Amino acid sequence: MDFQLSDDQRALGAGIRELLAGRFGRDRMRAALDGGTGIDRALWRELGESGFFALRLPEAQGGVGLGLRESVLLFEEVGRSLLPGPLIATHLAAGAVKGAADGGTVVTVLDAGQPVEHLGDADALLVLGPGEVRVLTGGTARDVAGLRESARPVRSLDPFTPLWRVTGPVGPGEPLPGAERLREEGALLAAAEQLGSASRTTEMAVRHAGEREQFGSPIGSFQAVKHLCAEMLVRAELARAAVYAAALTGDRTEIAGAKLLADEAAVRNARDCLQVHGGMGFTWEADVHLHLKRAWLRSGRWIAAAAAEEALAADLC
Repeated sequence: MDFQLSDDQRALGAGIRELLAGRFGRDRMRAALDGGTGIDRALWRELGESGFFALRLPEAQGGVGLGLRESVLLFEEVGRSLLPGPLIATHLAAGAVKGAADGGTVVTVLDAGQPVEHLGDADALLVLGPGEVRVLTGGTARDVAGLRESARPVRSLDPFTPLWRVTGPVGPGEPLPGAERLREEGALLAAAEQLGSASRTTEMAVRHAGEREQFGSPIGSFQAVKHLCAEMLVRAELARAAVYAAALTGDRTEIAGAKLLADEAAVRNARDCLQVHGGMGFTWEADVHLHLKRAWLRSGRWIAAAAAEEALAADLC
């Protein structure tokens, strides 16, 4: 089985990286962090125009006509950039929710027992239930706007991800087929984001280790720091192999394993990156803590560790 990327796939990843670097580079990311963390609608529409959300829609429906493997490459770049917003939900809703494919509609997820991300900006909800998915938009007293009125904000680990606790009744919405498959694909795309974050924090640690000097030498020449960076690289590449393989096979057990490995890589690499940065890694000006907080939050989304472990155990038994 060949896991090597094709030239077209590499070009796709490079293209979205270039787009995000131009529209959400570090300066703009920091400006967004200081000026409010609402969704940039202009950027959302630009992503829609680039085919980000419609990537897997058939060309006959106005999409790009690519597959899950290509979606993983896009979301890996999203994880590197810390771009905020319910990108996975909107991507999965393309074709099912009007306006999602072209970036005109922001779709987020309501999962039982979980707070809702970006409810203040959302136009539609994917309501995940046992064995079903419903789409909630407008038209009733219990639509998205009604839920916002009854929901309460809760403190979020990630300053880029506002969270809301929905306490009121949820409208019936429209049924959407493929409930379990949608959750599995969401978990794989979240794993791809974690992979991107793990790769990015590895690069940040290696760069800092080569620039920061102590006792007249770069700290990267010290064995303890070398070991930290090497372990980060191993975790990221192991997660990459698992995520790419799961994208190729689409197997639910492999997706569960990929999510576990990618969650571990993102969280532990961010922590080790912080360790390499030393005291400055704890400061607000450093980006390390942003990756760590996002990784913590993302690890509980779509498929959390306990559910992934149960899926793996069931397959073994």
